[in-house]
Amino acid sequence: MSMWDDDTRYAVIHGKDARYDGQFFTAVRTTGIYCRPSCPARTPARANVTFYPSAAAAQRAGFRACRRCFPDDAPGSPRWKVGEDIASRAMRMIDDGLVEREGVAGLARRLGYTERHVSRVLVDELGASPQALAIAHRLHHARALLEGTEMPVSEVAFAAGFGSVRQFNDAARSAWDLTPSQVRGRGAAPQAALPGEARLELRLRHRRPATTARTLAFLGARAVDGVESWDGTSYSRTLSLPHGPGRVSLAPADGYVSARLSLADVRDLGTAVARCRRLLDLDADPAAVDAALGASPLLAAHVEATPGLRVPGAVAPFEMVVRAIVGQQVSVAGARRTLGALVERWAPEPSVPRGGHEADPRMATVPAGMGSVFPGPAELADVDPTSGLIPQARWRAISAAARAMLDGALDLGPGADRTEARRALLAIPGIGPWTAEYVALRALGDPDAFPTGDLVLQRAAGLDAAALASAAEAWRPWRAYAALHLWTAVAEGRIDASAPARPRRARRPARV
Repeated sequence: MSMWDDDTRYAVIHGKDARYDGQFFTAVRTTGIYCRPSCPARTPARANVTFYPSAAAAQRAGFRACRRCFPDDAPGSPRWKVGEDIASRAMRMIDDGLVEREGVAGLARRLGYTERHVSRVLVDELGASPQALAIAHRLHHARALLEGTEMPVSEVAFAAGFGSVRQFNDAARSAWDLTPSQVRGRGAAPQAALPGEARLELRLRHRRPATTARTLAFLGARAVDGVESWDGTSYSRTLSLPHGPGRVSLAPADGYVSARLSLADVRDLGTAVARCRRLLDLDADPAAVDAALGASPLLAAHVEATPGLRVPGAVAPFEMVVRAIVGQQVSVAGARRTLGALVERWAPEPSVPRGGHEADPRMATVPAGMGSVFPGPAELADVDPTSGLIPQARWRAISAAARAMLDGALDLGPGADRTEARRALLAIPGIGPWTAEYVALRALGDPDAFPTGDLVLQRAAGLDAAALASAAEAWRPWRAYAALHLWTAVAEGRIDASAPARPRRARRPARV
């Protein structure tokens, strides 16, 4: 679960501290329910409480979800973002919907272990098997469909990944002590949708503090015409999902991010939500990050100015590879122009489906006004390097990365081994340490990625590359957040990065 003891956890639930929602769950033996730490209900007696590392573990032990705090809707554990162990990689893939698409066998194959070993690790670490964790994942998104759409319960069951309506009903009663129809009655009136198209609005929860407006502005400043748009408050973009295209509009709110989704295939809801959460880094632990970086003399003032700063991620890893290569040694505005032209020439035609529902007209409608989907590896693997827009060497690097992803030599998915991914990136001619680290920071969501060779970072810190690398050792495992603090300080005018950094010895920072 964590290094905390149960008495510390009990102190957290007594204080109803929402910062720890999703990091553990509280089950009350006398009522048979489980809650998130911030549940507004009266704190149960210590003797009646059992703690679990996951909602699935509490459900497996026979507890049902609290109807006041909806613990299955809590932010995800930050552990899965940070960790490189089997359980962390598996959870990132389960959240992305891999078990629904490929089963537990596919999960084990991608991790490189047997199904038995993966199941044993997850039961030991999370108190639940891969299948139980996947059922909890399906139930969460089934509830979103019940409350946000007019889809019949039978269609919700299959869209969420259940094999039958009976299986869905049994799981719902066990987890919620409610039937699916009763859950539907608790939701707001769903938004009308075009035939065959799923539209719904969700609240993506996060821990406080959170600078989601800054994260969206970061993405908006780099928005590529045709794929993304930014109106100063709301950021919208297309999504390339396993069963078809989609579009999402994201806007900050009090304690959550509003997400308006339009999907060609409702089976992609869980995957779309997981990718939006990674894009905005919504499962981060701001308390841990700020405490660590706030102890650094170089960063303390910036952490105080922007507490809860998040690291912008990516919804498609190959897209971030292309962005990083195109953006080498060019301005943000110049990269946007080039990427817009690239999308105009090579974006795939919006088509549905890729998931086997050709005969089902309800699953074959492209969302209205979707826009272009960013070109994937298949579109850019064989581009003629003399095509223009960027130097030939960069085209060759993009095509080589595309071919590596298509043949499996380069894995940048949610469960990727980050060390191996860096090695594979650096093996591609035209991709150096800066590009590999930037891809790790954005596409892999590595909280410790740090492009030491970045000139803006060097100038913001007032250090050369060697001194910056030395100072950054004290910021592990949160160096990606340190980079965002420095970049943000420059963008907001709190640091003048126009003058080159002078070689000098860094002051020894406080170890954290």
